[in-house]
Amino acid sequence: MLVAGVDCSTQATKVVIIDAADGRIVARAKVPHRVSGANGRRESNPEEWWTAMGVALRETGRVGDVAAIAVAAQQHALVVLDADGVPLRPAPLWNDTTSAADADRLIAELGGPAVWSAQLGSVPTTAFTVAKWASLRRSAPTMLDQVKAVRLPHDFLTERLGGRAVSDRGDASGTGWWSPADEGYVPEVLALESVGLDAELLPEVLSGAEPVATAGDGAGAKALGLPSGTVVAAGTGDNMAAAVGLGLAPGTPGLSLGTSGTVFALADRPADDPTGTIAGFADAGQGFMPLACTLNATLAVDRVAAWLRLEREDVEPAGEVTVLPYLDGERTPNYPRAASTITGLRHDTTSKQILQAAYDGVVEGLLAALDKLDEVSRCVDSGAPLVLAGGGSMGDAWRATVSRLSGRSVRVSMEPELVAVGAAALAAVSLSGGAAATIAREWASRKPSLTIEPVERDEARRAHLRAVRELLEPLNEVE
Repeated sequence: MLVAGVDCSTQATKVVIIDAADGRIVARAKVPHRVSGANGRRESNPEEWWTAMGVALRETGRVGDVAAIAVAAQQHALVVLDADGVPLRPAPLWNDTTSAADADRLIAELGGPAVWSAQLGSVPTTAFTVAKWASLRRSAPTMLDQVKAVRLPHDFLTERLGGRAVSDRGDASGTGWWSPADEGYVPEVLALESVGLDAELLPEVLSGAEPVATAGDGAGAKALGLPSGTVVAAGTGDNMAAAVGLGLAPGTPGLSLGTSGTVFALADRPADDPTGTIAGFADAGQGFMPLACTLNATLAVDRVAAWLRLEREDVEPAGEVTVLPYLDGERTPNYPRAASTITGLRHDTTSKQILQAAYDGVVEGLLAALDKLDEVSRCVDSGAPLVLAGGGSMGDAWRATVSRLSGRSVRVSMEPELVAVGAAALAAVSLSGGAAATIAREWASRKPSLTIEPVERDEARRAHLRAVRELLEPLNEVE
């Protein structure tokens, strides 16, 4: 029995076709799509996601053999549709920072960060869907009458596949208008002056493995070549799917290095962090997944390497150099208007030291967020390995930096498409039941993995990085 998992990420759509019996990937494909914008704006045409998914499925050569499919996609992006389900405009993406002022206004309108955190588990930043919707209402009010549906990227693709308007609790928990604790949309948020959103425009919320429809129910699935009767599962957000793909167990923290960086863990209760550092998300099942996300990770380090005309692995110990790589602003800490800074330069500073300092800046920020996550949710086992995922986890410099600054044992997943694998596990559960993470762990047990034994944590370097970040905080908060 073959199942398909889709990962519609920021830069590309990836598809894996997996034999559900043993986790063997029998086919995979990747199709890029465009991101446009400047001066903080980042957006994509949702129709490109649909086209890319269709092309990728067909390129696998096995789409006609698929028994079930699930989509995972980038969180937060705002998709607005007309009465025919056609996007009215490009979707502002999670890393679009133009709605920063709208996020600040929303926080005040509901009564402050503590109220948001208590009711929704998260304090909205510019990344959240609610801030992007508030920005649209403010900047394009004449479009509002045409909006007949509001979706996330994974919602949009799943609805096209199965003909049913659904989201899942994991992805919905990143909107800013759905509460993981109460398992529902929050009327007080929808009624805010800056939001004014009718709940009828929003999808039904399920768990990620619930069957939505079959291919025979939706013309979209037929158009992609899926057999009639193929089960469409609800799917989830990319971070939740990554946790599933890792087979993450309670107590074991995950750290993902992609365009963005994330740290996360599974929890049995909703998070409540009024500082806004930790987003109190739900997972793709029935539990919770507190998470912190940084805007700048591999893309930022690669940019520094390109400026210095170095390869990614051309590093040497950074010495006194410190780089805060806030090239696109930052989400954790919440500095949407910040720029990158570099300090500690000497006459004998080398370009390789500067590149290592960029790695250090990214990783220390993520590890500081992980410390905060454990403080808030008490869901991290201090003796558990740190599970490393994402494209950056394939790089020696990334692995070495995480090992040195964390002092933990590091386990590296050797599967580069964990989000798509997690989506495929949700598809498998939609057919046969069970737990998606258990299925993913069984699949992973048959594949090679890498474990890096713990080394002494570089406390001096981490303390120096923290001190520089705190010193530059007033500058990073400037409008």
